[in-house]
Amino acid sequence: MEQIEAGRVVNAHGIRGDVKVLPAGCEPELLIKCRNVYIGDVPYRVLQGRVHKGCALLRLQGVETMDAALALKDQSVFIRRQDAHLPDGVYFAAELLGLTALDSETGEVLGTLEEVLPYPAHDVYHIQGDRLDFLVPAVPVFIRDVDLEAGTISILMMEGLL
Repeated sequence: MEQIEAGRVVNAHGIRGDVKVLPAGCEPELLIKCRNVYIGDVPYRVLQGRVHKGCALLRLQGVETMDAALALKDQSVFIRRQDAHLPDGVYFAAELLGLTALDSETGEVLGTLEEVLPYPAHDVYHIQGDRLDFLVPAVPVFIRDVDLEAGTISILMMEGLL
C-alpha cells in the first residue's frame, strides 16, 4: 500500500494558510512528523506542524493564505507508508481492513476484519464472518499476530469473547 489516508482537511487555521487536519486512523503527532503529505494528487512539503485539540495544524509549502488553505477544505490527506515510522506491531486502520481473521489456536477462519472502531483506551476490531459477528479489543492479549503479507490477523478466542 503506497499511500494511506491519514486524515481530512477540516478548515483553515489563522491567516497564514495553516490547514487543520482531523486525523483518521492515526495520531495527530504522526502527521506533524511527516515531511510530505498528499492532498488529492498534489504533494505538499510540511514546513511546520503542531497538535491542537486533537487535530494537526500544518503549514504547507505553497499554501500561504487563508484562501489557499480553505481551497483544500474537505479533501483527504494521504501520507506514504514508508514516511510514517510506526513502531513494530502498530498499523494504520486502512492496512488492517479486509484481513482474514483466524483463531490463533486452531487456525479456523473466523471472518474478515470489517471495521476499526476508535475508542479512548484502544481500538476495537469488528470481525464479520458467515456465522459470527463480534468485536475484539485491539490489545496484545487478544491480537496474537498481524501478517499483512499473508493478509491475516490471528485472534486468541478466549471464553466469553463471543
